[in-house]
Amino acid sequence: MNGVLLIDKPKEFTSFDVIAVVRGLTGQRKAGHTGTLDPNATGVLPVLLGSATKAQDLIVNHDKKYIADFRLGLTTDTLDIWGKVLSQTEPDVSEESVLDALGGFRGEIEQLPPMYSAVKKDGRRLYDLARGGIEVEREKRRVTVYSLELLGFDRAAQTGRLGVFCSKGTYVRTIIDDIGQKLGVGAVMTDLRRVEACGFTIDRCITLEKLKELKEQNRIFDVLLPVESLFSSYPELSVSAAQAKRFSNGGALDISRTVLRGKNPCDGQIFRVNEKDGGFLGLGIADSMNNLIKIYKIFK
Repeated sequence: MNGVLLIDKPKEFTSFDVIAVVRGLTGQRKAGHTGTLDPNATGVLPVLLGSATKAQDLIVNHDKKYIADFRLGLTTDTLDIWGKVLSQTEPDVSEESVLDALGGFRGEIEQLPPMYSAVKKDGRRLYDLARGGIEVEREKRRVTVYSLELLGFDRAAQTGRLGVFCSKGTYVRTIIDDIGQKLGVGAVMTDLRRVEACGFTIDRCITLEKLKELKEQNRIFDVLLPVESLFSSYPELSVSAAQAKRFSNGGALDISRTVLRGKNPCDGQIFRVNEKDGGFLGLGIADSMNNLIKIYKIFK
């Protein structure tokens, strides 16, 4: 079974727990995912099966969208509601003050990865060190927050909801913690839902319960997306049967003998290479100096 299953990850499941369930239901041992979600987070988790696992390091769109709930007046060691409480107050922050605070966290910003994260330091995961009571120096990382919107705020409860569109490697927990620091009252994340990842939206995802139903009905293929769906942002290059055979065997294609003749593709431009009947072969990359489409990754 080769392709992509879009799973709505449930709470209290690690991303690897989801992979284990999918393996059991599909019988495909070769499986992976495109981006870890914490156990208490839910939402879009594309699961790669079979030859699709070759795409893990190639997936184009690493930008992600989240809906995150927060609470002011509380700080924890994990920056979320599930950690050890470090401080607690009873603030009375206005919605206007929260809106003003958000302005400093849009665009390209620097973030300090939380200790409870999968970032490695000297070969060890930060969360392993944190669980042992060890805190180490971390380097700030540059990330991009394309949009950060306040979707709702309850002044009486001092709770709210954010819509976040950000680049790969952005920690929403850290954004919320930084907002709390800027307001001078502290803040923690209380819920996180990923609503878009790798260009796939939550409305296209299915639950593990639904996948089990489809398994019982022998209909998993109804929701299995083709490997090519991971690369929809790349232009398509349709080739002849002879060219398809050459490409599949690792041979480069002469650009002048393809539909790209005279179009001068940019050096390094990547194409989805398909057979005339639409069968996906893999990814090719333009070598303009030698007028070739070389192999980038074979999937068939």
